[in-house]
Amino acid sequence: MIRVGINGYGTIGKRVADAVAAQDDMELVGVAKTRPNFEAETAVSKGYPLYAAVEDRRHLFDEADIDVAGGVEDLVEASDVVVDACPSGIGAENKPIYEEYDTPALYQGGEDADLVDTSFNARSNYAQAEGADHVRVVSCNTTGLSRLLAPLQEEYGVQKARVTLVRRGGDPGQTGRGPINDILPNPVTLPSHHGPDVNTIFPDLNIDTLGMKVPATLMHTHSVNVQLEEVPTADEVRDLLGAESRLFLVPEKYAIDGAGKLKEFAMDHGRPRADIWENCIWDESITVEDDDLYLFQAIHQESDVVPENVDAIRAVLGEADREESMARTDEAMGLGF
Repeated sequence: MIRVGINGYGTIGKRVADAVAAQDDMELVGVAKTRPNFEAETAVSKGYPLYAAVEDRRHLFDEADIDVAGGVEDLVEASDVVVDACPSGIGAENKPIYEEYDTPALYQGGEDADLVDTSFNARSNYAQAEGADHVRVVSCNTTGLSRLLAPLQEEYGVQKARVTLVRRGGDPGQTGRGPINDILPNPVTLPSHHGPDVNTIFPDLNIDTLGMKVPATLMHTHSVNVQLEEVPTADEVRDLLGAESRLFLVPEKYAIDGAGKLKEFAMDHGRPRADIWENCIWDESITVEDDDLYLFQAIHQESDVVPENVDAIRAVLGEADREESMARTDEAMGLGF
């Protein structure tokens, strides 16, 4: 059993913890929190050993009558690999702890790419993470774009990708985020950070990205144009993308016209937290004009990186190849509608 520690039990960390606990080849050593909030109570109620992420705040857990198993150093020492799910920038501060205990670490997309040995997307560059000490699981949007572009690149070749990302202003629980009543070019200069981030996975890919922020919390939406080297039909693209386990082609007959209905669909299917781990590509949007492919896809920013973190655990430890790991992760988590 792979012993996994999770440092940070917020939006991503709690989801990764549940996913790790569902794997038959992994043991969740515990999770670390900075303060005794409702998420700490949830971890305890699920039987996850809780560790204090900041020693100076450990007394807060005692005052809240929440037992802790130790400090974050204890968690790191007891783990074969640590998933750092802390807020952006904190992972870099934690890196010396992981190095001190010679424990491989996975970071999230908010960290700088130069912090790690390689950036990671399971479908696109799994093998590059094998044996690495520090790996960055790319952001939700980069994950979604990489999953889409990998099969297109392999099957047809990509001359250029152009993507406009309409991004949610914040997650449902992020009460301090916005905009509340505005539509923002974000950034107003080109490119947005997403294109260069995709290049950490596909260094030679020609991609331009533009970003916007809107007053919504549910999902991101991408307007995608990919100029292909070989020209398929729209139906051939549908067959190609439909064969990918982490791409969900939304059927026209479902009458799902936006993120709200996608989330409702996920709830109706019993998904925990209404999570959608897959890219949601509107089947009817897939169009080929000359050598240009067009489509719309939605990305659930809170959850699409979760299976990627699980696969990265196996990759850094050399426990499985890409196909085996993705299949095991998908089955244990219940991917596929």
